[in-house]
Amino acid sequence: MSGLHKRHWPGDPDRPALALHCMMASGSYWGPIAQALGGAVDLMGFDMPGHGRSDDWQPAPGDPDFHTAVTRIAASFIERPLDLIGHSIGATIALRIAVAAPEAVRSLTLIEPVLFAAAPGMGQDAADHRMKDALRSGDDLAAAQAFLSVWGSQDIGSMPAAAQATVARQIRLVADTGPTLHDDRANILREGGLEAIDAPVLLISGQDSPPVIGAIADALAARLPDVGRAQVPGAGHMLPITHPEQVAGLIAVNLDRA
Repeated sequence: MSGLHKRHWPGDPDRPALALHCMMASGSYWGPIAQALGGAVDLMGFDMPGHGRSDDWQPAPGDPDFHTAVTRIAASFIERPLDLIGHSIGATIALRIAVAAPEAVRSLTLIEPVLFAAAPGMGQDAADHRMKDALRSGDDLAAAQAFLSVWGSQDIGSMPAAAQATVARQIRLVADTGPTLHDDRANILREGGLEAIDAPVLLISGQDSPPVIGAIADALAARLPDVGRAQVPGAGHMLPITHPEQVAGLIAVNLDRA
């Protein structure tokens, strides 16, 4: 797409890597992690449409859904096997790529993947209903508050007015990903898909994250051939921002495994 803001943290030119951020953030938060990695990889990233410095998400009739569009953008960065890193929705996009093209992935680091279809019945529905009810009533700010109360690290009331307007606009993008994350519309969990990923995979979670995160990790780990698990003490869902050095250290471990 035009108006896509790309990011690059130079490192080993023989070790390309791609990092994918979460909703309601931008690729900028990979900067401290790239610095902590000390050039071990040549790290690329981008701000998803409607996020950071990229243009707003304005799909035309017939265009793919948001998750599919971002997956295609991410795939366009891949010219040879690389180290793929994702957080939250970014982790589900990384996993989607790895399932579709396992040969393109050298290592896969999944930080709190929110693929709820892997762990149905874990109490996530109540939070989603609060968000959807607010959206149906036209109160996008309340919907954003419902979402961030579970998945964010900052209360909307403490945000400047401009930031509140941004998250209120972005909550529609969150809602657009529902069929993919909750119903697996992209068929990420298809039979034989996870099992075909032969690259080393690391699943990272925060100790204080919602219980569904651990259940998702359990379900994915049970099917991945080469998988490690790690938990960051005192961290929640936004651990790449709140605990960058610990996250970078774990990413480095998985890079070494590859």
